[in-house]
Amino acid sequence: MTRTPRTGPGRGWLLRLVIAFAFAQGAVSMARPAVSYRALALGADETAVGVIAGVYALLPLFVAVPLGRRTDHGRCAPLLPLGVLLISGGCALSGIVSSLPAMAAWSGVMGLGHLCFVIGAQSIVARQSAPDEQDRNFGHFTIGASLGQLIGPVAAGALISGQGGTLGRTSALALLVSAAVAAVALTSLWRIEHRRAKGAGGKPGHKVPVRAILGARGVPAGIFISMAVLSATDILTAYLPVVGEHRSIAPATVGLLLSLRAAATIACRLVMSPLLGLLGRRALLTTSCLLAGLLCAGVALPVSVPVLAVMLAVLGFCLGVGQPLSMTTVVRAAPDRARSTALALRLTGNRLGQVAAPAAAGLIAGAVGVAAPFVLLGVGLVGAAGLGLRGEGRPESAPAPGESGTAPAPSESGTAPVRPESGTAPAPSEPAAAPVRPESGTAPPETGTAPVRRPGIDGAPRS
Repeated sequence: MTRTPRTGPGRGWLLRLVIAFAFAQGAVSMARPAVSYRALALGADETAVGVIAGVYALLPLFVAVPLGRRTDHGRCAPLLPLGVLLISGGCALSGIVSSLPAMAAWSGVMGLGHLCFVIGAQSIVARQSAPDEQDRNFGHFTIGASLGQLIGPVAAGALISGQGGTLGRTSALALLVSAAVAAVALTSLWRIEHRRAKGAGGKPGHKVPVRAILGARGVPAGIFISMAVLSATDILTAYLPVVGEHRSIAPATVGLLLSLRAAATIACRLVMSPLLGLLGRRALLTTSCLLAGLLCAGVALPVSVPVLAVMLAVLGFCLGVGQPLSMTTVVRAAPDRARSTALALRLTGNRLGQVAAPAAAGLIAGAVGVAAPFVLLGVGLVGAAGLGLRGEGRPESAPAPGESGTAPAPSESGTAPVRPESGTAPAPSEPAAAPVRPESGTAPPETGTAPVRRPGIDGAPRS
């Protein structure tokens, strides 16, 4: 089997995309806690803070599918600078305005910008990666997100301090700095999309229904796996400080534990290719989700800090597998003309998980205990492992008849069928000609009649 050629020269485009994603994600990861602190400084209560944080995830739900459809039938690259500008503007204006409704609106603009960037970037990776490179390239692409998630909160914590008016000023400063960090991503967005990848979308007038996309085997599984992994990451980040408070673990130690988890995720994505070669993608996805589910439930156990550190390191490594492989699962299972829309549906599922998972975790923690959400997440990840065990949807499309470079098999009538791309009809056979035996593959002996003329490999008739 011949190796599918790359769409463009080298992989410099992927490195530039990872760098841009790291700055964009770092800005968002810095801005989101800063928005909460600034809202508190402006007099918001816990409910108002939750609403402002929820608008970030809710607003993109209404535009994800239209953006995906637009990307399926056009270029992906314009979404990247648009997303960066929306992130930067949302961060800066959140630090300038002094009313809570305005902060909620600009938080939604920030979420919309992040959605635009991610849809465009994931679609570029899907189009410009050969089938056997998709897992590796998606893994490297998500390193940018992990770097941003690792550095952003630390930078926000270093900038935000004080109470009352001081908290309002420092949180506003953090938002302005995050806007500048997002703008740096623009310096890496050059020659990202190759010319031969621009026309990869389908015909503008043809839209694959959303029901058909979700009905493709493998797409729902990829969406659920992504939701389970992202929900585990979000709940771990939000509720590990609460667990630490109950177990008398210092906040600085909790911060180090979360950083250890993020670093292990980055390490996983750096060695994605060797792991795939060793285990295969189905076994790797299933094993990682199963082990992550067990470890997530294990966080609820009253273990010592060193044991918890080891558990979180292994958990972070396992969680690093789910996101890139779920992207590949969705891309391979979706119809060719709707891959960007399928990725947008995956992001929609992620946003729903970001809204529903914290709310469910809060209800369960209040009713049962702070450790209960981790058990629930463990059950979800085990369920994701079961979906991963079922395998992907449709395999990589096989060459269509007539595209493999070999002549089609003769039919029972002794005449060769017309090659789809040749456009030439076969010459009629003479009645006296002996038919070709289907299993012989050799021409009949000469009988004094004109031989049957058959189209050759290149479409020209041959004797």
